[in-house]
Amino acid sequence: MKVMAVGTLKPLSQEQRQQYLPKEVPATLQLYLDGKIEQFWLREKEVGVIFLMSVDSIDEADKLLKSLPLVQANLLTFELMPIGPLLPLGMLMTTQSQ
Repeated sequence: MKVMAVGTLKPLSQEQRQQYLPKEVPATLQLYLDGKIEQFWLREKEVGVIFLMSVDSIDEADKLLKSLPLVQANLLTFELMPIGPLLPLGMLMTTQSQ
């Protein structure tokens, strides 16, 4: 299943950046290399991140994100949204056999 994870980051002090980012970046990249994060973006003005995730369940996405250092430090929170194809578009298609 696909999950859109919208993260909100609390403002970080320079000390927090130095403490957490050297751990956060490799942890995020490992989820990417494991195929759990397909795409990622930085939200405007660095207020957070958006991950497109490929997971078996919302619970798996939640567990994976809770392993990230900034989440463990309560500096980054996520809203998780299951997403899928825009099925109503199928109503616009006509069959060739008619």
